[in-house]
Amino acid sequence: MRLPKDLAMRTSDADILIVPGLNNSGADHWQTRWEQKLSTARRVQQSDWDRPDFASWTGALRDAVNGAEKPVILIAHSLGALAAAHAAAEFGPGKVAGGFLVAPPSEDWMRAHPLPLGGFETHPRAPLPFPSLLVASRNDPHAEYEANEDLANAWGSAILDAGEAGHINAASGHGPWPEGLMSFAAFINRLK
Repeated sequence: MRLPKDLAMRTSDADILIVPGLNNSGADHWQTRWEQKLSTARRVQQSDWDRPDFASWTGALRDAVNGAEKPVILIAHSLGALAAAHAAAEFGPGKVAGGFLVAPPSEDWMRAHPLPLGGFETHPRAPLPFPSLLVASRNDPHAEYEANEDLANAWGSAILDAGEAGHINAASGHGPWPEGLMSFAAFINRLK
């Protein structure tokens, strides 16, 4: 169901926080391209993109959300989606209007990663306190589709099957990712 335009949220009504994962999102990544196109978007900066520290990453996201002046919409990819889920309990009441969560890695992949990923190795299982859409690929090398289905159920997220889209990043051919932008637009049209 589509909301009338006066009830639907627009990107200009929100502070859009781009939440990249491990190693940040490079110039060709869809998150970087969207950040450049969306006037109210800004990236949540981390002190070390290559060695994620659980407290630092979740703290930076918590501070960005709680410091926002408008309702927040999160656009999170990979480890960024997990950071958002871990930090969610620390967001001020009603601060986040919605979360567009793309390709979170599985616990198995996280545990097998050569870097120590600390608190990120176990996924939170509590429902998220905001509407969310989890976008998952059928052939993501970092998570089986069923693992993301299970995570979406735990978080209370709707799930969007992206087909065989790899990790949904620049390396898998998702630079501009227009289909994702259309899905994001449909998602925010359902928010108010």
